[in-house]
This record gives sequence, structure tokens and C-alpha cells, in this order.
Amino acid sequence: MNKLFVAALLTGALAVPAYAADYTIMAPASPGGGWDQTARTMQEALQAEGISGNVQVTNVPGAGGTIGLAQFVNQSTGNPDALIVGGYVMVGAVLTNMSPVTLADVTPIARLIGEADVIVVPAASELKTMDDLVAKLKADPGSVSWAGGSAGGVDHIAAGLIAKAVGVDPTQINYIAYSGGGEALAAVLGGQVTVGISGVGEFASQIEAGDLRALAVTGDTAVGDIPNLKDAGVDVAVTNWRMVAAAPGITDEQKAAVTADIEKMAMSQTWKTALETKGWTDMYMAGADFDAQLAKDIEATSAILKDVGLVQ
Repeated sequence: MNKLFVAALLTGALAVPAYAADYTIMAPASPGGGWDQTARTMQEALQAEGISGNVQVTNVPGAGGTIGLAQFVNQSTGNPDALIVGGYVMVGAVLTNMSPVTLADVTPIARLIGEADVIVVPAASELKTMDDLVAKLKADPGSVSWAGGSAGGVDHIAAGLIAKAVGVDPTQINYIAYSGGGEALAAVLGGQVTVGISGVGEFASQIEAGDLRALAVTGDTAVGDIPNLKDAGVDVAVTNWRMVAAAPGITDEQKAAVTADIEKMAMSQTWKTALETKGWTDMYMAGADFDAQLAKDIEATSAILKDVGLVQ
């Protein structure tokens, strides 16, 4: 009887998933934006796929993610259950804010997704096409107010590159930075700005509902019936990307375990379905390849920010 009882206990134990970690994911921005959406999609996939039993998401907005990044480094060192979402925007924000805490202070795990920006105007706007926007920008750069994410992020970079491509001094653009996509969306819908620029996923519902008019996307290809900038006559292509990092000070074994969990998530059907639904591009890359790519991206972003006058 005792042997049978022990065997039953072992069988029951094997039937229960052995979760590696109860993760907490920091989205270093307000709810509703791209980092928040990424963190919550990770939360859903990690739990739905049985990779983690309990995943919490926290929001710490401000300064292009550098406030959250500093808090994460200061409070999570050595904690293998702590993750933070970041990406292209954070690379630029670290440079423009001269942040003492950088991505070198965390443990990069993987690049996850890519997403083009979309340039939108309110449905009632007089601007019907990119040609209209370019004409207004050339006539008076300051008259075109751009609502987007944090200063130095991909939205700001894209606006600067558009100005430069059409012969306008990029340092003269009237860019208004918001800490989250939800705030930028409210400004565009409220007619407080001329144009909005942010990830396709952040404006998709309002475009579909007819509240916003999409003029172009910044990626290499069109999205549905929205042309890319090159097809619209502006020689610019910019794709945002998002990553996940772990805390500093974790062991190699802990990093390997986290990387394995994230890889399992990235290969799962739940994650792939979410990417398709949100219009995100799978850009998964991990390990030494991602470390090398991240270093290249930081160097290239620094050059672009200097080119458009955002960094000296």
C-alpha cells in the first residue's frame, strides 16, 4: 500500500507543470503603448503555454523608458524572475537623455518583434495624402505638430528622417513627445496636433473605425492598403523593434533558463497568433547573435540621432 501510495503521489506530481519562474515584466511606459502591449502579450503567452504559472506586468513610465530602466536595475539585480521590455525607443532615449543607466546594465535575452510606424491624421483633417503633409511641412515646418513617443525614440527619428528626406531641416520639426501610445492617440483624436506617428498596432483600431486616416507606414512594405513611405514618394524606411532583458547580476545558468523560457514562448502558437493579430513581425533573435546586433543598433542609432540633430 505504501508503495502504491508513493507511486500515486509521484504520478500526480508529474502531472502538474513544473513552472520555472513566476515572472514580473516591467513595461517602462504608460498602459496602452507598444511596450505595454508587448509585455501583456508575453504575459498571456507564457501563462497560456504553461511556461510560467503567474506573470505580473508593471508600468513605470517616463523619459523613453529610462526611468523604468534605472528602477529595474536598482531594484532587480540578481533576480532571475524579473524581466523588462525595451527596444529601439529605449536605445535612442538613453542617448538623448544622457541616461547614466543603459542597456549595458541589464542582461539582454532576445529581440522579439518588429513593427512599422504609421503616420495618421484625424479623419476630419485637410491632409489627405503624404503629398499634402509634405507640402505643409515644406511651407512651414513649425506648423506641423507631430505627436509620438518619447524624444529620441523611433517615432521622433522617423519624423526627423522624413523632414530631412524632403529637404526640411529636421531640427525644425515640431515634435511633441508623449510617454505612451494612449496619450499620443488622445492628442491626435482630440485635434491637439496635426499628425500622429506611432506603431501600427497602437492606431489600428481607430484607423479601422474611420476615426483616423493613415497616410503611410514607415516599413519596407505596405500594410494592407496603406502605402509605405517610399511608395508615397518619401525615401525613408524605419522599423521599430522590441526586446526583452533580464536583471543584471544573474548567473549564466539563470540566464540560460530565462532564455529557454522566452524561446519556448516565441515559438508557441499563442505567440504566433498574437503577432498575426497585432500585425507584428517576428524578429526573434537571441544569444551571441542578438548581443552583436544590439551593439550595431546602438551605434547606428547614435549616428542617426546626430544626423537629425537630436544628439550632439
